[in-house]
Amino acid sequence: MTDATIRLTTAQAIIRYLDNQFIEIDGEELRVCGGGFGIFGHGNVTCLGEALYGVQDTLPLYRGQNEQGMGFAAAAYAKQWLRQRFMLCTASAGPGTANLLTSAGLAHANRLPMLMLCGDTFLTRLPDPVLQQMEHFNDPTFGVNDAFKAVSRYWDRITHPAQIIQSLPNALATMLDPADCGPAFIGLPQDVQGWAYDYPEAFFAKKVHKIRRQRPCADEIAAAREVIMNAKRPVIIAGGGVQYSRAVKELTALAETRSIPVVETIAGRANMMADHPLNIGPVGVTGSDSANAVAEKADVIIAVGTRLQDFTTGSWTAFAKDAHIVGVNVGRHDAMKHQSTPVVGDAKVALKDLHQALRGVKYDTSWTEFAQAERAKWDAYVADNVAHGNRPNSYAQAIGVVNDLCDPRDRVVAAAGGLPAEVTANWRTKDIGTVDVEFGFSCMGYEIAGGWGARIAQAQREPERDTIVFTGDGSYLLMNSDIYSSVLTQKKLIILVLDNGGFAVINKLQNNTGNESFNNLIADTPTATHQVGVDFEAHAAAMGANAETVSNPAELGEAFKRAKAADKTSVIVMKVDAYEGWTTEGHTWWEVGTPEVSESEKVRDAHTDWESSRAKQRKGL
Repeated sequence: MTDATIRLTTAQAIIRYLDNQFIEIDGEELRVCGGGFGIFGHGNVTCLGEALYGVQDTLPLYRGQNEQGMGFAAAAYAKQWLRQRFMLCTASAGPGTANLLTSAGLAHANRLPMLMLCGDTFLTRLPDPVLQQMEHFNDPTFGVNDAFKAVSRYWDRITHPAQIIQSLPNALATMLDPADCGPAFIGLPQDVQGWAYDYPEAFFAKKVHKIRRQRPCADEIAAAREVIMNAKRPVIIAGGGVQYSRAVKELTALAETRSIPVVETIAGRANMMADHPLNIGPVGVTGSDSANAVAEKADVIIAVGTRLQDFTTGSWTAFAKDAHIVGVNVGRHDAMKHQSTPVVGDAKVALKDLHQALRGVKYDTSWTEFAQAERAKWDAYVADNVAHGNRPNSYAQAIGVVNDLCDPRDRVVAAAGGLPAEVTANWRTKDIGTVDVEFGFSCMGYEIAGGWGARIAQAQREPERDTIVFTGDGSYLLMNSDIYSSVLTQKKLIILVLDNGGFAVINKLQNNTGNESFNNLIADTPTATHQVGVDFEAHAAAMGANAETVSNPAELGEAFKRAKAADKTSVIVMKVDAYEGWTTEGHTWWEVGTPEVSESEKVRDAHTDWESSRAKQRKGL
C-alpha cells in the first residue's frame, strides 16, 4: 500500500473509479459499467460532463432524448447482461433528475442495477434559491432527490469529496449483490462536483469483481428435501432469477431427472425451449390453461428465482390452499413468502444441492403425462390463436408471424398494455434468455427505450442478431423518441406498432367489470371532439427510421423480412381490432377493486361475479 495521492475533483474521481472497475464473465474481463446515458444541464454539464469527456473510448456516453427513456434503456441493458453489468445515467438538477423517478421504480421492481449520478443544489446554499430548486421552508436539506429514496436500493448525497471513497464501493456492492440488486442513486451538489481532494491512488487501482454465489445452509436443504420427498404432484415455477443465476442447466437437470413439470413466470419466460417436454407453459393471470391446470393440482410448488407477484399467483388463487411452497431464492424476503419452506441461496448452487439431496427420487409418470397432455391442448389453442385468415387483425397474429420468421437468438421486448399478456401466452421460445417482457412495473414507454438499451448490450456480444420491439399505439405515443436515438447510434431495432385506437386492454378490463367504455379508446374519449388518426409511419420516418404501414398479417410478414434485411431501425405499423382477437384462454383470477355499490346493474353483477372467485384465494403472509 502506498501513501501516494492524486488531486481530482469529485466528479473526476467518480468517473476514474468507475473506469477501473471490471467483472469477469465467461473468462473475459469487461468493465462492469458499460458506459452511460446522459442529458446535460447546468446541474451536471460543467463538472461531471468534463470528467466524462476524457473517457469516451472506455465509458461511452449515449445522449438520451428523455431521462425516463435513458433509465429504461439502462434497465434493459442490465437485463441483457443478466445483471452482471450496468449503465450509469446522469441528469441535471431538478426536472431532469425527476424524470428518472419512473425508470428507477422500474429498475427497483425488477431488481436491476442502474447507477444514477444526478445534480443537486449547492451545498453552500449561497446562491439559494437556484433555478429549478424546490424549496421546503422548514427543511432546506429536502428536495427532489430525496424522492429517490423510495425507488433506490442505495441512496447517498455527497457533501464532501472524500465521501465517495466509501459511497462508490457501497453503491457497486449493492448493484452487484444478487440478493439486494437494484438501482443506486448518488446526488451530486453542483459545487461539490467541482471541489478537489487529494485522493489515495490506491482507490483507483483496477479491481475485478465476481458475482457472489451464496450457498444455502444444509438445514434448509434438508427441510426442503422432506417437503419435496413427500410430494405426489410437484411442479417447478421457474422465474427470472434462474436466468440471472445462469442456472438453466441445473433447473433442467433437476426437472428431467425427477420428471417434474416446469411452468414459467413472465420474467422467466425463456428458461426452457417451447418444445421441451417438461415445459408446460406460462403460469398465472397471463398464463396458459396447461400451466394453470398443473399449478392448481400441484401439492408441492418449488418456486425458483421468483418473487411470486400477483400475475404469477393469480392473486394467490392459482394454487391449492394446502399446497406446500419451497421458496428457492437468493433473497430472504422472496424465499419466505406465503409461509414457504425457504432455501435462501443462489439458484445455481441451491438447485445442485437439491438435486443431490433428492437422488433416487422420481415421480409417477401419470403426473407428467397429465401435464404434457394439457400442454398439447394449449399448443393447439395457440396455433389456432396466432393463425390469420378470415378474422380481424390481432396481437396474437402479429406475434405468430414474427415468431415464425425471427432468428432463434433475436431478442423480443414488450412491456405494457395488452402485449405482455399476448407475448407471454403466444410466443414460442426458440432459444434461452431471448424474451424481455417487462411486467415487474408494467411500464408504458419501456418498449422502444428498453429495446434501444437491449440492442446496445446485444450488439456487444451478438451483433448479427436483432432486437424486436412490440408496442401498442398508447405506449408509442407516450415515449417514442428513442427511435431517433437508435438511428443516431446505429443500433438497429425492428419495431412493431400495433394500433388498436387507444388503451384497448384497459378498455377490456373496464368492460369486463361492467363499466361502459370511457376515456380509454380514442373513440370513447368525450373530450376528443375531433377524431383523427396518427400517422405513425410518417412520424417514425421523420426520426430517420425505415417505416411502412401494412394492412394484414401476411403483409406484416413481408415487411418483417425487409426489416431483417435492412441496416437501420425499421418501424412497421398495423391496425389491430380493439375488441376481437384477444387471447381468451389461460387466465387465472386477478384481484382488482370493483364497486360494491353502483347504480349500474351490469357493474353490480360484475362485482358479484368477480368476488365469487375470492373463496379460492390463499391466505398467507
